[in-house]
Amino acid sequence: MNSAIRFTSAALFTASFVTAPAALAQGSVERDQSGPYISGSYGGYKSHGGEFEDENDLLGAAVGYQFSPFFALEAEYIDFGNFGNDDVDGKMKGFGLGAVGRLPLTDSFGVYGKAGAFASAFDVDAFNESETYDEVSPFVGAGVDFRVTPDLTAFAEYNRYNVDIDKEDFNGQVTNSGPEFDTGRVGLKYQF
Repeated sequence: MNSAIRFTSAALFTASFVTAPAALAQGSVERDQSGPYISGSYGGYKSHGGEFEDENDLLGAAVGYQFSPFFALEAEYIDFGNFGNDDVDGKMKGFGLGAVGRLPLTDSFGVYGKAGAFASAFDVDAFNESETYDEVSPFVGAGVDFRVTPDLTAFAEYNRYNVDIDKEDFNGQVTNSGPEFDTGRVGLKYQF
């Protein structure tokens, strides 16, 4: 990540936590306990694994349904962009479907965990060969959220994704079976 993107991420993250006390001071931000929502997020990731060691930005968008203060189902799209080194270049995007278990600490603030499946399209260009890997793999994550208004919630979360490749596709020149991704992002969720 370049310094401008790091600064923007830090500013958004700091602004989220600066506004948290105001949201908490309101005591009870009236909210519906259930309903559909949409969200958008921005963040960064670090990919681990042989030739795929890199870091970059990611964008995400999601739709979901909050069944209660404790449980939601969510479908999201994530674009990881390009990553890799001189000889091996990867590009990945995909759709995730996950369950969100949330523990409300106050009427406005909570912590949550996520788990689900991520269906990815992973394009690899390595040593003058190209392959596309379409697969479904598990993901896990955790985060914090706070209700800013009755309809708008800010969140910060960490997720871990893993994808596999067939090393034999590149004449054994790729030394690992695929990257793992540690992601951190901030975003806003609007509940209808």
